[in-house]
Amino acid sequence: MSTPPLVKRMTLIVRDLSRSIAFYRDVLGLSIWYDDKIMLSGVGLAAGSKGDTTRLVIMKSEDPVIGMIGLLEFIEPRLPEPTARTKLGIGDTVFVMQGSDVDVVHQRAVAFGARIHAAPHRFEVRGADGRMIAMTSLSLWDPDDFFIEYNERHE
Repeated sequence: MSTPPLVKRMTLIVRDLSRSIAFYRDVLGLSIWYDDKIMLSGVGLAAGSKGDTTRLVIMKSEDPVIGMIGLLEFIEPRLPEPTARTKLGIGDTVFVMQGSDVDVVHQRAVAFGARIHAAPHRFEVRGADGRMIAMTSLSLWDPDDFFIEYNERHE
C-alpha cells in the first residue's frame, strides 16, 4: 500500500494579488516563498485557456514544506468578478489556522478592513483523543471571500 500524500498547499484564485499578499503577510504573518509569472498550457488547470498569463505567489508559514497558500491572479485576460459571499455552502472552503496571537490578528484584520464574521470568542471542542480542547477563535473573510477560522489553543 502506498503512503498517503502530504497536503502541501491550496491555491486561491484572487482578484488583486497585491492586496491578497498584504492580507496574508501583514494580517496573518505568512511570508513569500515563491513569486513568478506562468503562462498556462491549457491542460492541467480547470480555468483560463492556453496562453493566458498568470502570476503565482506562494505564501508560507513556519513549516518549510506544508501549510502553504498559493495566490494566483489571472493577468491577461482578467477573470470576471464573482459575487461576494456572505454564507458558506457546498463547494466552499474553510481555512483553519492556529496561532498564538488571535487578538493581535483580529486587530490587524480590522485595520486592514477585512470582513469579520465573528470577533475572538472562546469555545471548546472534543479532540481526536476524546479530551476537550479550549480555544479562542476568530472567523473572517479574506479579500477574495475565502473564509478563515483562526484559532488560539489554551492548554
